[in-house]
Amino acid sequence: MPTHEQWQQQVEKVLRKSGLLAEGAPTPAAPETLLAETTHDGITVQPLYTADRDVPQAGVPGLAPFVRGSRADGCVAGGWDVRQCHAHPDAAATNREILADLAGGASSVWLRLGRSGTTVEDLPDALHGVHLDMAGVVLDADEHFGEAAEALLKLAAEEEVRPSALRGNLGADPISVHARTGQAADHAPVIDLARRCAESYTGLHAITVDGLPHHDAGGSDADELGCSMAAGVTYLRLLTAPAPAGAGLDIDTAAGLLEFRYAATVDQFLTIAKLRAARRMWERILRACGASEPARAQVQHAVTSSAMLTQRDPWVNMLRTTIAAFAAGVGGARAVTVQPFDAALGLPDGFSRRMARNTQSLLLEESHLAQVIDPAGGSYYVEQLTDDLARTGWEWFQRIEAAGGMSAALDSGLVADTLAATWSQRQESIADRSDPITGVSEFPDLDETPLRRDPAPESGDEHKARNALPRHRYAEDYERLRDAADRHLAESGRRPRVFLATLGSLAAYNARASFARNLFAAGGIEAPEAGVTESTRELVNAFTESGTSLVCLCSADKVYAERAEDAAQALKQAGASVVLLAGAPQDPPPAGVDGFVHTGGNALEILTDIHRRWGSANGAKQ
Repeated sequence: MPTHEQWQQQVEKVLRKSGLLAEGAPTPAAPETLLAETTHDGITVQPLYTADRDVPQAGVPGLAPFVRGSRADGCVAGGWDVRQCHAHPDAAATNREILADLAGGASSVWLRLGRSGTTVEDLPDALHGVHLDMAGVVLDADEHFGEAAEALLKLAAEEEVRPSALRGNLGADPISVHARTGQAADHAPVIDLARRCAESYTGLHAITVDGLPHHDAGGSDADELGCSMAAGVTYLRLLTAPAPAGAGLDIDTAAGLLEFRYAATVDQFLTIAKLRAARRMWERILRACGASEPARAQVQHAVTSSAMLTQRDPWVNMLRTTIAAFAAGVGGARAVTVQPFDAALGLPDGFSRRMARNTQSLLLEESHLAQVIDPAGGSYYVEQLTDDLARTGWEWFQRIEAAGGMSAALDSGLVADTLAATWSQRQESIADRSDPITGVSEFPDLDETPLRRDPAPESGDEHKARNALPRHRYAEDYERLRDAADRHLAESGRRPRVFLATLGSLAAYNARASFARNLFAAGGIEAPEAGVTESTRELVNAFTESGTSLVCLCSADKVYAERAEDAAQALKQAGASVVLLAGAPQDPPPAGVDGFVHTGGNALEILTDIHRRWGSANGAKQ
């Protein structure tokens, strides 16, 4: 068997060959650390994990600390709950979609009501024909959760459904309303709904502890974990406090009324580790509260991330949601929602809804994913990442508690400021493309025909208070530039463009020309090239016919050394306002070169400047 030291020797050879470790530089004690990456939580991800890692025991499935799953059989007993979301404002359309989803493989319904969906009054029409004793119903009605719950319970009574046969969640979540709007919501209806569920509707959860507002604000996985734990503790205090201030329930009953909702992203390992860490953290909280072991198992609903969805090249979203759904299932979620690939564009159509359903059916029925209990268990990487996330999330949870709890932390701006700092850090990674977005910041299709969908209901975000959490999508800055370029094309008949001044042979310039063209296309910018030119005069002639004053030199370093300065100066004399060079920055730059286009550079900054010079961003060419 090869030793770790032998592996390190091979790593060093590769690093020296690739240039990551300079020739002649001393050998680091652990050369593989040069390949390590850091998450947005500050967690270092190493290229290799071994049994030498000292992490807490994960236990066994179905037993505390529930890292390996909240049920002893994992999801083998029928798999997870396939829960599809419905937010069409028209009750008849919603009803058709619900019945189609249930017939096509979904096992429960997530119904948005109020500003973000159909009206509460239309709930009976939306659920017409749904057997409430067979399909679970999860409500999401923002501050109208009390009225929505009453409407559902009334409908169930009219259809003579036994109270104990109802499944799902009444969706009471005033903390999420507070987070999204910046305004405190009434907690009083939560007490009544919790008592009624505890007494009669024993198959229903009363409360959703929603981590999505924190994820959608640009937060990290640990941010989402800490906020969800603090929100869960807030609800536990409310449910266990004596009447009339609380519901007066015992801790086991109170814990059983909560369902936690988390985002599942395209980073499958972070998603798996987040769900495992959440169960470990919640078990620790309930153990401290004196709950019995069975009551300490967290019930989780995983939703494919809205923040990761793109409006450009939306077909790629099907790949993103497939990976996210896979991670949610492997991570042990009890229910999974796959968002349709066109959800970022407006109201999904029938095809996209069917693809979302079939994604889960494929994972469950063809891939047999649910037939393996805790597939990630025993992976040194996953176990270490779970521990790192749990510890980092716990520190954030303690900060919120020290600030007075979740409501106080929202009012003071602590949560908003912390998430804004994470979003700013994430934006930098997106801007320099170290967090690439396929089809948007990488490999964009400049000639794609934008997909159109009917607009989704307004969320009311325009009326937010100062400390309300925003909603972000990772691709939004690039897509803003793409939209500006499309408008410029529609108004002027041409896109913003940068001329690629290719020097030398095709073999010399092709790699960097392809890199530059890909980068410019991410901002909707055309990049015509000179091709192979025999002289500077031919290069200048091609430039003057290109219809732009912006230039990017493209070639190999050896050719740059011979021709870059002469070409740049000749192009400037011919009218070029800006000359960029595709390649690593040089200090000082060659004469006539104004900047560099390179791996690790701020692509958004370059693209925004090009738009500014073209006038496509603000309507005034400079």
